[in-house]
Amino acid sequence: MFNLSQNAKEFLAKNRDKKIIFTNGCFDILHLGHLEYLNEAKKLGDILIIGLNSDKSIKKIKGEDRPINDQNFRKEMLKNLKSVDFVELFDEPTPYELIKAISPDVLVKGGDYTVDKVVGADLVKEVVLISFKEGHSTTDFIKKLQGKS
Repeated sequence: MFNLSQNAKEFLAKNRDKKIIFTNGCFDILHLGHLEYLNEAKKLGDILIIGLNSDKSIKKIKGEDRPINDQNFRKEMLKNLKSVDFVELFDEPTPYELIKAISPDVLVKGGDYTVDKVVGADLVKEVVLISFKEGHSTTDFIKKLQGKS
């Protein structure tokens, strides 16, 4: 079982009557695509919670060169967006146990997913896929900085 932070438990207790939207990701280098995605997600309910991959989790998924920004930096950036209500870190490769612990009403992922590939789809009432804006991806941004695009 996933152990929610005390802050998350208190936040959820105060907001149990609200429609909770959940999304997750690395959000390594925050860009316009992320902002638009999170703004669209927020419109789906009252509370937007982000499951943020920890540094350890990102290294497992994307390799030793990532993340570019550490988890505390990424968490602070996200917490300061007006669309984001709460950010919870997770170390696991997927947010399945975190989703189970939070029990959101709606799970949101990017348009590069299909519902059958969304981790945690079986735990929520609704899954919404939001289209990405072309030309806005962290991987593409890093390649451009490296002169590889």
